Amino acid sequence: MRFIYGKQDLPNLAQTHQNGYLLTNGLGGYQSMTAAFSAPRADQGILVAAVTAPNDRMNLVHRLQESVQVGEKKAFLSTQSFANGKPAEDGFRHLSFFCFDALPQWTYNWMGLQINRRCVMAQGKNLCAVLYEIQNRTQKDCVFTVRPFCKFAPKEHALCEKIGFSYENGVISANDLTLHIKTDGEISSIDPVWQMLAYPEDDKDGRPAKGLCAAVCRIERKVPAGETVSMQILFSNEKTEWNGETLWQTEKDRLAKEEKALSFSDPAARQLAMSAAAFIAHRDSTGGKTILAGYPLFSDWGRDTMIALPGCCLSTGRYEDAKSILRTFFAYEKDGLVPNLFPEGDAEPMYNTVDAALLLIDCVWQYHQRTGDDDFVKEAFPVMKRIISAYKAGTHHNIGMDEDGLIHAGQGLDQVTWMDVRIDGILPTPRHGKPVEINAYWYNALRIMQELSPLCGEDGSEYSDLSEQVKASFCRQFYIPEKGYLRDVVSGTSADEQLRCNQIWAVSMPFTMLTPSQQRSVVSAVYEHLYTPCGLRTLSPDDKSFHPLYGGSQKTRDMAYHQGTVWTFPLGGYYLAYLKVNSYSRAAAETVRRQLCAIEPMLRQGCAGFLPEIYDGETPTDGKGCFAQAWSVGEILRVFEKLEEIENERG
Repeated sequence: MRFIYGKQDLPNLAQTHQNGYLLTNGLGGYQSMTAAFSAPRADQGILVAAVTAPNDRMNLVHRLQESVQVGEKKAFLSTQSFANGKPAEDGFRHLSFFCFDALPQWTYNWMGLQINRRCVMAQGKNLCAVLYEIQNRTQKDCVFTVRPFCKFAPKEHALCEKIGFSYENGVISANDLTLHIKTDGEISSIDPVWQMLAYPEDDKDGRPAKGLCAAVCRIERKVPAGETVSMQILFSNEKTEWNGETLWQTEKDRLAKEEKALSFSDPAARQLAMSAAAFIAHRDSTGGKTILAGYPLFSDWGRDTMIALPGCCLSTGRYEDAKSILRTFFAYEKDGLVPNLFPEGDAEPMYNTVDAALLLIDCVWQYHQRTGDDDFVKEAFPVMKRIISAYKAGTHHNIGMDEDGLIHAGQGLDQVTWMDVRIDGILPTPRHGKPVEINAYWYNALRIMQELSPLCGEDGSEYSDLSEQVKASFCRQFYIPEKGYLRDVVSGTSADEQLRCNQIWAVSMPFTMLTPSQQRSVVSAVYEHLYTPCGLRTLSPDDKSFHPLYGGSQKTRDMAYHQGTVWTFPLGGYYLAYLKVNSYSRAAAETVRRQLCAIEPMLRQGCAGFLPEIYDGETPTDGKGCFAQAWSVGEILRVFEKLEEIENERG
């Protein structure tokens, strides 16, 4: 899809913060700026390099200050607000339009000049290029100047104290890091120029509202009257032989080849399938692939990976990536659990998740359903058996099976479901006991083991027998006939009957224990109380604990995070469940496709081509949290995949 933002979208400085773009390099590194080429967040930048892939990310080039001068007149192309009373750079006033069509491009017009900017990032390298074309249609010579402002600090860090930047022969150094600059412009050293940037998008979420960056060199290009001149700047954490135009064409060709290979016909689905690749990255510590949960805030987590993998890897045909990711988790399985957080350096993996291991079994099943790869199932099966055995016998974090066959999890301050916030000793959404989705995953995993056992030369009767017990216990303990929906948790507390989105996965999973009428009732209840076109609410608005807004300090945000906030990714489960209870009919598919029209404005708002993490619970309009979230993209992709399957089958 092509996204174009013009003056009508960027009428003032505040509005320029609302739209932006993301480029990634397959290592966890990225480039992200607004449509006006500004950085209203500390974690935005021209080159955020993955020093160690994928999570050790350093913000090297934070922003570029760009200006043009004709005679005595001077104007900025760059846009930026400052925190020290300095007037903002107002380049957005001269921006004719910003276009994101796999790669970002800008066109500016000012006083007889037209300046075009393009940006591109290499794959597998911490390398990006910024390409300019300056058309001087005036009768006077023009000077175009770029000053790179650097931070050399962790991506999200708001630099508070000046550090010792130095420049020599195209290399900027500080904090044991180096930035190599290659350009066909005239580059020269300057005395350090420090700026205190304003971070209004961080400020509203309780993060630091300002931070420093510095420029120690300047790049210039003279443009004679009536002529057109190009200039390129390449930034890298090591010396590079790349040419900017070659890099641009290489990436254009790669992206075109990837898009051509996609099977989706719907433009929004094709865009999501292309965006899904941004989350798949190399991990140095394991030597395999991983999935980053979201940009710019999150790293790679086990739970998020298992939820995002089916859509981001399987629906898009990236089967080798899926196998690489799953094999990494096979290798790190321990006591029936798989990591929620992988090791960095000498750190040990963290296994604080109850759902990731059960969802791994589901991922193997979904992979096999699409590929028929029996050998991979046989490779995975010993790990899958250990997971089931450990859940039956009991393992860490009070995860284990009760006599009724259901799984309990969590204790003390351990939060091991996806609603896992803990702050200042407070659990805003305590779910200790038997969570509904965990037991839905448990039943699904048992049925998968039953189905795959013969393929692996084993008797699956023990899984079949246990699944029948789980089915009976689940229907008896979770379904509330008089209300027509499922308990969120069985714990003996007031939280049990809160109406939450977690119950939708008891319908949408491949194997479910509910009767057809119970499934329809659950889908209806979720639609009535939790559905929005941008995602599902995490709690019914009728609940006294409902929070309508997400924002403010960390504590304020965490208290709202799973207490009504709209999350996009459960919307995938809802649509799949709706299709299921309506027998995957053509009419149901038409209903879902009509409702999915809401996805296109979501792709346009925030980060072009991506879906965000969350929205406000009451009126979901602006994406919040991560502006590009893996499981949001993946789960909606699964819906598009199912729709096209239905439509192709039924003509």
